[in-house]
Amino acid sequence: MMDLILWRHAEAEEAQDGSDDLTRALTPRGEKQAARMAAWLDRQLPEGLRVLASPSRRTEQTADALGRKFKMRAELLPGGTTEDLLELAQWPRARGAVLIVGHQPVLGQTIAQLLGMQAPECAVRKGAVWWLRQRQRMDESQTVLMAVQSPEFV
Repeated sequence: MMDLILWRHAEAEEAQDGSDDLTRALTPRGEKQAARMAAWLDRQLPEGLRVLASPSRRTEQTADALGRKFKMRAELLPGGTTEDLLELAQWPRARGAVLIVGHQPVLGQTIAQLLGMQAPECAVRKGAVWWLRQRQRMDESQTVLMAVQSPEFV
């Protein structure tokens, strides 16, 4: 069994003309969103969890709210692919759980692919978490949606 927890960065500053997208910081509202989701996650997350984040300022700040060690990986930067994300997570081969803090549209594309949705991507709100589980049932591999949580509801 493997859990893949996808966490979209919280609300960030709007991009300014000529500024580097990767340096955009969380807004005060985004900081509150990240703190609320981190508190919820902290109560749910298993021991031995791996945490991976995109090396952008807004994802780093979101991951920091959890207060656990994490690794920043370039594969999770905007423009990354579902294949890169799943390979990095070692889905579905790894045991245990991995939390990925990243960006749209790749998080939504990954969710849509794993759940067999017709749409090419799923909408993921800023600061929201989607928790997926890979399990075996009678020689069949299944992906189960365990939880979807938004910062407004925690």
